[in-house]
Amino acid sequence: VRAAMAGWARAVRGLLLDVSGVLYDSGADGGVPIAGSVEAVRRIKASGLKLRFCTNETQATRENFVKKLRGMGFDICASEVTAPAPAACRILKERGLRPHLLVHDDLVPEFAEVDKTNPNCVVLGDAAENFTYANLNEAFRVLIGMEKPVLISLGRGRYYKETDGLKLDVGAYMKALEYACDVQAEVVGKPSKRFFESALAEMGVPAEQAIMIGDDIENDVGGAQRCGMRALQVRTGKYRPSDENHPDVKPDAYVNNLAEAVDIILQQL
Repeated sequence: VRAAMAGWARAVRGLLLDVSGVLYDSGADGGVPIAGSVEAVRRIKASGLKLRFCTNETQATRENFVKKLRGMGFDICASEVTAPAPAACRILKERGLRPHLLVHDDLVPEFAEVDKTNPNCVVLGDAAENFTYANLNEAFRVLIGMEKPVLISLGRGRYYKETDGLKLDVGAYMKALEYACDVQAEVVGKPSKRFFESALAEMGVPAEQAIMIGDDIENDVGGAQRCGMRALQVRTGKYRPSDENHPDVKPDAYVNNLAEAVDIILQQL
């Protein structure tokens, strides 16, 4: 797509960026930035466009997640990040819910202010190594013991990409608990409408003036389009060529990476 033809890039005031697979690929070693992404974020900020980082990251607190990205050279601070855990805490407090947590150890501090005694719901995040049979079974028992089970999931991704390959994501375990307990999970992160709407509200930009850029065809692209945004699919992260034949989701454009998307968008300003 040459810039002159890029109708999708017009009249943009805000960008929402997915993080894992767009800015960097995670990994046991902390991960690696995707070529051109550090510079692309710098250029977005210099351009005066509004910017939110929209992540379903639930393996770390926002503070530690941001610290890691800053260490890779990204200009990012916690107040610019829309993430599922803080949103879940708001919901728990609003509804008087006391969670049984099945999350990554490093995420637990996000729930420090929440009452966890005598749980009346289960909160599921990307627990990675904590997804043992024993831990899943314990969450199952909490749910099945309730008259009206409440399962809150911090995302519904199927898999994501780390430096050493693809990894099962929280959605696979969410489905297991849904099936076992005959319950429908409430998803707090992408692709939930409320999640995207809060990111737009934080930017002060209406959906039709915003573009979401992500590597997940369903949760990033499909989710954003259902909220009235334009959405681009990058060919980095967990992208696979088969995504381009998705039966339901058609991105507004495919770009090779974030840097290419930013080139095109900034030329239209």
